[in-house]
Amino acid sequence: MQGPDRPSDRALLVALNAAPGLGRAAICRLGADLDRWRDGVAPGDERDLAARFSISLDSLHIALAVRAGAKAVLAYEEQAIERLGAQIFTCREADYPARLAELALPPPVLEIAGSPAFGRRKSAGEGLDGPTGPASVAIVGSRKATPYGLEIAAWLARELAGEGIVVVSGFAKGIDAAAHQGALAAENGQTVGVLGCGLSFDYPKGHRELGLRIRQRGALVSEFPCAWPPSAGNFPVRNRIIAALADVVVVVEAAARSGSLITARLALELGREVLAVPGRITDEQALGTNDLLRDGAAPVTHPADILERLGLGVGAPRRAYAESASGAPPATPPELSAAQGALFAALDPARAQAVDTLAAAADLGVDVAVAGLLELELGGWAVRAAGGGYRRGGS
Repeated sequence: MQGPDRPSDRALLVALNAAPGLGRAAICRLGADLDRWRDGVAPGDERDLAARFSISLDSLHIALAVRAGAKAVLAYEEQAIERLGAQIFTCREADYPARLAELALPPPVLEIAGSPAFGRRKSAGEGLDGPTGPASVAIVGSRKATPYGLEIAAWLARELAGEGIVVVSGFAKGIDAAAHQGALAAENGQTVGVLGCGLSFDYPKGHRELGLRIRQRGALVSEFPCAWPPSAGNFPVRNRIIAALADVVVVVEAAARSGSLITARLALELGREVLAVPGRITDEQALGTNDLLRDGAAPVTHPADILERLGLGVGAPRRAYAESASGAPPATPPELSAAQGALFAALDPARAQAVDTLAAAADLGVDVAVAGLLELELGGWAVRAAGGGYRRGGS
């Protein structure tokens, strides 16, 4: 029975998750077997317990020390996360996503910012959790994506989200951002971004607006405390959550040594199917995806390929870069953002231009241009050509 000075499981897990000096693997092992150390350890048993957790004695002592300040750490973190409009879920609570329990090292704490459907109890089969919720597809790939890769990622995500599928990705620049933007371009499209840092960070720089849009129709998810800074080691760790939350993982572009291949390997270990978009054999960003195909991954040449793997049929008719404007657009454009206006001005009604050409003409980054062109396409102001690129709509 819990005494007045004994910290709750929630407090212990949140304090453990924020403990300096502990590696992520140690935190996850200790969090998964809280009952073995929460009330202390006899001095003679410490070495055996550290060996059981595959951690050092110093790490065990750090974990034992967090008990004293656990309540204060929980109060601090709850106040910080409340200011962000987010919520904390621990692995001991009913709302913790069941899919993550399949991981060898499930995160003891998740911090989730987003719509109520993501993170609450799934009595109606909603949100991040379980096989009764909506199907989910992870779309991942290179940060240094080609314009072709960005366009394909956005197209796949938009079509899948239009079929009610949740698009999961890692909120990084490149393919991840294009996947999130594509999902948001679909009517009522939902997407989940898994972060490699705490929720309070504007990282990557320039993604704050995208993050706010994701929160409105999906969720941002982090296993790190809200003030935890980004670091290179965080991103391979977060990839296991992307793999676990998805029914299928699609790799769009990946170099030979890419974090996306880590996500693919983790997905296979969890029994998820991995698909890959074929690329040119001379393209460095296609080396990893082509290796996946050589090793047995199924190719993706259309969103219908993914729908079929999910057992959802083929959805919309199979079209290559379908010209999706339905009917003629109005005579003059409605109010456009600055980026959309610059892109619209650069579009030629008589010929299609590549995305990178339009981005340069509009003085925009390629990822920003992809998002803007998707919005223009949905409004009928841009038409995607069968061979790639865009021309002005209504001509």
